[in-house]
Amino acid sequence: MRFIMTGHKGLIGEFLLRKLLERGDEPVALIDLREGKDILDIHNLGIEGKADVLIHLAALCKINKSISNPEETFRHNVLGTHHVLEFCRRNKIPKVIFTSSTRVLHPEKNPYTASKVFGEELVKAYNHSYGIEYVIVRPSTVYGPFNDHTRRLVDIFIMNALEGKPLEIYGDEEKTLDFTYVEDFVEGFLLAMEQKNEEFDISYGEPVKIVDVAKHIIELNGGKGEYIHLSPEIAQPQRVYIDISKIKKLGFNPKVHVKEGIKRTFEWYKQNYEIIKKSRGEILNTLQ
Repeated sequence: MRFIMTGHKGLIGEFLLRKLLERGDEPVALIDLREGKDILDIHNLGIEGKADVLIHLAALCKINKSISNPEETFRHNVLGTHHVLEFCRRNKIPKVIFTSSTRVLHPEKNPYTASKVFGEELVKAYNHSYGIEYVIVRPSTVYGPFNDHTRRLVDIFIMNALEGKPLEIYGDEEKTLDFTYVEDFVEGFLLAMEQKNEEFDISYGEPVKIVDVAKHIIELNGGKGEYIHLSPEIAQPQRVYIDISKIKKLGFNPKVHVKEGIKRTFEWYKQNYEIIKKSRGEILNTLQ
């Protein structure tokens, strides 16, 4: 399979790209803003030969940032997805894999979920109007051993524990998420990719209290650290559970429970702590 991928430098992208290369698939182009390649400029990028599929991962993916900066959310997630689909139409790429979010399944609405709903509807529109096949994949709190500059929850919790800072829970003791270890997610993603004109929700399939994750990280940190409760963030769900029965029918069987996954991730962060700190300091310097 020959493919184009956007967002290959992110957590999901890096693990997915590695798996695709291992099985012998061939990248035609890799597009990521972290390498200076903006999806809004996709029509100007050199593409060598035809591609069988375009895998669209690139997005602004933090809800709190989308609320503070809805214009940037629109630019990356709405306009960016439009450019990607136009690229597929003009270059006769027959299939697109769109990475949405399980947050669209919840009643809380915000600029991020709105942008993902728009993306889902747009890929369906390009299917009905131009015959481009699609698969919509909805992740849920993907985490793993990776220097996550996006600063998602597990990354923040582990780094705060290692730095002696409190682990901040935006909600009460009963707040839950459905965590997905990145290798499990990629397994589900590859199964979903083979389908046609379908949507798949991918997670471990078990709600986990965030307070239990915080306690586990503190335990892994030798008992050093504390967690605190803050007011819930704007327009974010407090109880998350994902039904993964559809992807399971394809043979998906998540193997890494959150307790084991957090342990693996914590150990990786601890081993690579100085490298992670250095890399983030360099990023801060370039922004100042």
